[in-house]
Amino acid sequence: MSCIFCKIANKEIPSDCVYETENIIAFRDLNPQAPV
Repeated sequence: MSCIFCKIANKEIPSDCVYETENIIAFRDLNPQAPV
């Protein structure tokens, strides 16, 4: 797969993962538009 999300899920691209299970992955936005 070549989409950016597939590459992140397959660990081909590094990400700031905050939660991961067998079916779900949650990661932080590199350029957030709103303060958190």
